Amino acid sequence: MRLATWNVNSIRARSEDVVAWMTRHAIDVLALQETKCSNDQFPVMSFAAHGYDVAFHGDGGYNGVAIASRVGLDDVHLGFDGEPTYDGKTEARAISATCDGVRVWSLYVPNGRAPGDPHMSYKLDWLAALAGVTRLELTHDPAAQIALAGDWNVAPTDADVWDPAYFADRTHTSPAERAAFAEFAEAGFFNSADPFAPGPDTYTFWDYQAGRFDKNQGMRIDFALCSPALNDRVFDAFVDVAARQLKGASDHAPLVLDISSS
Repeated sequence: MRLATWNVNSIRARSEDVVAWMTRHAIDVLALQETKCSNDQFPVMSFAAHGYDVAFHGDGGYNGVAIASRVGLDDVHLGFDGEPTYDGKTEARAISATCDGVRVWSLYVPNGRAPGDPHMSYKLDWLAALAGVTRLELTHDPAAQIALAGDWNVAPTDADVWDPAYFADRTHTSPAERAAFAEFAEAGFFNSADPFAPGPDTYTFWDYQAGRFDKNQGMRIDFALCSPALNDRVFDAFVDVAARQLKGASDHAPLVLDISSS
């Protein structure tokens, strides 16, 4: 299986490019984030025309997640138990489905906006709730095949940002955010791309502003965290930076994992 995760930053604007990329790279399952459309606006036919089933969860705002698969798409769940709300609303930030025996999650973690902002509290609560649910799932079935894929909006170490000093008083790198991300490793999940796409300057996001991409001033905030049983099957991974170079591209590049047959 070839599994990918990609914050597409509006699927209606980029559906044809996304599907063309999937076809070109023989992607079996793609977790999409920031689809920015309601369910009735999702461009289903773009995916169906190339043999992909798609499940989506959108509210018409700046959020939205989806999973596209050509190897099965079963037992679709929107959100998760105990998912926190923001301003009284449960946002479209999580979807999960079983694809060829793998429980794939597409996650769009709240941004946090700024230290001390109510959105930061929401972000930390959201991550804690997700960690509790997925930890329990793995405890109940240690052999479960689970991939927590998405835009985590956390850079776990200083090596994951172009300039740690620049981010010292900003979101994504605070001790609280990094501790929240580390909870998933403590629960048993692996950052499965690490052995294959390691080292500094391996980023997945570059802001549109200030020519960040051309200067490679990026962040690594997109991950696929795998359960132990699934991590054992991962034999390669890469960030497709070329996808970020395309005209009108998302500000994120897709992360791809190659997974051996079970």
